[in-house]
Amino acid sequence: MSMKEQLTAEMKACMKAKDKARLGVVRSLLAAIKQVEIDNQTTLDDDADILAILDKAMKQRKDSHQQFVDAERPDLAEQEAYEMTVIQDFMPQPLSEAEVSALIDDAMNATGAASMQDMGKVMGLLKPQMQGRADMGEVSKLIKAKLSA
Repeated sequence: MSMKEQLTAEMKACMKAKDKARLGVVRSLLAAIKQVEIDNQTTLDDDADILAILDKAMKQRKDSHQQFVDAERPDLAEQEAYEMTVIQDFMPQPLSEAEVSALIDDAMNATGAASMQDMGKVMGLLKPQMQGRADMGEVSKLIKAKLSA
């Protein structure tokens, strides 16, 4: 079952269970997917494309959560935290630090990366493998550290 089908099935289940809070989050994810489909005039069937949309939604929620915490608005921060848990249900298992390090090493060997100029090659190879499973900002920092050493 594709991620889009999972989201649609979850929406139906939430409607039957009358779980309005979860239903709202699932609908917003489906709306984000639909918006990308309309903007690009295409149909997203590839899980990698949908995963990128979910990853973006997760980043937006994290950013909003932090802003609400800083603004001392626990009610809104709690809502964002709830939405993150719902989105996380549809994301793949996160990679461990050892797995991330091993993938970086493999990508560096595959591309022959030796300097910071090769950073784009390594990131280009890793992004499809790690999308939604690791924080790409942290991955970038690890690659920079390995290339600088």
